[in-house]
Amino acid sequence: MKDDNCIFCKLANGDIPTNKIYEDDLFTVILDADPVSKGHALILPKNHYANIYELGDKEAEAIFPLAKKLAKHMKEVLHCDGFNILQNNGETAGQSVFHFHMHLIPRYKDASNNDGLLGFTHAGLSEDEIKEICEKLQ
Repeated sequence: MKDDNCIFCKLANGDIPTNKIYEDDLFTVILDADPVSKGHALILPKNHYANIYELGDKEAEAIFPLAKKLAKHMKEVLHCDGFNILQNNGETAGQSVFHFHMHLIPRYKDASNNDGLLGFTHAGLSEDEIKEICEKLQ
């Protein structure tokens, strides 16, 4: 199922030209048009799913083996020093296109400390707060 109004559906299904680096029955992998590093790519399901909560089981089962395969290949070819695999769900989490996608981001020693990509700060939770969350999630 494709959404005719979704830009990522159009990219994944070849309706718009891309810099495609991989394709199979479930996914198209393209270089990001506005990359945060050299080789930054996106894994796009060909079917439309807004986020991980809607992602089909078949795609969910297949995406990490694909991400692993591509990351290994990209590391060999691009000679990157590390790798981020990133997937956002919801606007608050940084999702800006509401078609499930996974970022493959090669990282390089000369840029990784000042690119601002992972500017996480720690939440500062107490041990009691962490235990309470743990109990709720079990």
